[in-house]
Amino acid sequence: MISPQAIVALEKALSTIYWYKRDLKSFLYQIIGEETGILAAIDWNGLKKNIAACVIDMLVKNGNKTHNILMQLFFSVSDFSHLEILDGGKEKAKCAKEAVKALRIHVLGHQNIQKELEEAKQRRDKIQARQIRLNRTKHILSKLKKDFYSWSASTDRQGSGFALERIIYGLFELSDLDPKGSFKVTGEQIDGAFSFNYEEYLLETKWRNNPISLSDLDSFSCKIGRKFENTLGLFISISGFSDEAIIQFRNSKDKRVLLMDGEDLIAVLDERITISDLLSRKRREAAQTGNIYLKYRDMIN
Repeated sequence: MISPQAIVALEKALSTIYWYKRDLKSFLYQIIGEETGILAAIDWNGLKKNIAACVIDMLVKNGNKTHNILMQLFFSVSDFSHLEILDGGKEKAKCAKEAVKALRIHVLGHQNIQKELEEAKQRRDKIQARQIRLNRTKHILSKLKKDFYSWSASTDRQGSGFALERIIYGLFELSDLDPKGSFKVTGEQIDGAFSFNYEEYLLETKWRNNPISLSDLDSFSCKIGRKFENTLGLFISISGFSDEAIIQFRNSKDKRVLLMDGEDLIAVLDERITISDLLSRKRREAAQTGNIYLKYRDMIN
């Protein structure tokens, strides 16, 4: 609420700063405009103090509709330097300065309140934006999860393989991992690529009935080996990897591949862990122990 003392101070400041009614009228039209219809009802032939009082009275009576305009008037009334060129200008400017000073006492409190309101609004906007992002994330994850389980019941392994690529792409895109779709390089088929923690990964995805064998791991590892030394790989096999393949591949010299299975993917789609957190744990485990197949179930245990 605007105090009666603030209203009186504003009326006095307006009628004191603008010596000529035409200047007061011009200022009010700049701030209030014609849309409200308030200024059209003013008798501009009256005294300045009556004009100012009438305008402010109508702004106050309109309540919330014109509250922002009224506050803008409070904050805009400040310049009285033009009064000094008039006859008796120093005295006029002195009176205007005193009027503005009196107005500023009231404006300061409103400015602090306005600042608090704006900061509160910014906090609400951030919370709302975050909630929108969370809702969007849940919606997309729900759709990806539905697609995954739909293809799980299919006997079309080739179709499910292509579907897996789309699901992984959508998941990585949702997590801002800058995914790229499948492509060929000098005759090699690459299922995709993505960026994570300033490292570049090539992607291999398989959806077969049986666990992945050593030959598949070796083949993907060779693709990685022909790229820059800092290039890593992520092999996603829904059916997992054979024990023999894991044992033999761990003994190889150049291990730049992380392994992920269907249980890991389901944990992400179920929102038990984010794909970023999953990859971070796998990457740290591989760097510290050499274990390239840290499963989600082992993480929570």
